[in-house]
Amino acid sequence: MHRTESGLHFKLMSLVHRFRDLLLPRREILKEVGIKPGFRVLDYGCGSGSYTLPLEELVGESGEIYALDTNQLAIQSVQNIIIRKQLANVKTIHSDRETGLPDSSMDVVLLYDVLHALSDPDGVLAELHRVIKPYGILSLSDHHMTENEIVTKVEGKGLFRLLRKGERTYSFKKNAKTGV
Repeated sequence: MHRTESGLHFKLMSLVHRFRDLLLPRREILKEVGIKPGFRVLDYGCGSGSYTLPLEELVGESGEIYALDTNQLAIQSVQNIIIRKQLANVKTIHSDRETGLPDSSMDVVLLYDVLHALSDPDGVLAELHRVIKPYGILSLSDHHMTENEIVTKVEGKGLFRLLRKGERTYSFKKNAKTGV
């Protein structure tokens, strides 16, 4: 997926995210996506798990959340949340690209602040296209990239098309015919 951060870097990033989340709760960002009870959501590049609890509230007990990251410290952080909050519907995936999820199984995939750091963005987007349901959403945000860079990169291979631009996120629909 992207370079693996050192333990110190990850801990500092996690601390910064805690302050960020106080100023702008992650639930506010997720409102733009339209996640409903029962949804299956993949948080690709989950980091320290900032979205885990807000997602769990939105999908409810009937939904499922998959938190994927290449960094083992990120996976451990989410696993600690799972244990502490006794979450039965959250699972972690330690991977640098492949999700191991079934085809067309996810209602929503979050790709937040990750696209710019991917070593193989086209490969990751192809994998996300594979796991998103036909009418599912790829929700993307990356403050390291301009709007044009985001849209060009995501739409570039014909896998997705921009559905709408929110205040903080871009929602892409899966194209049925990819041309790849």
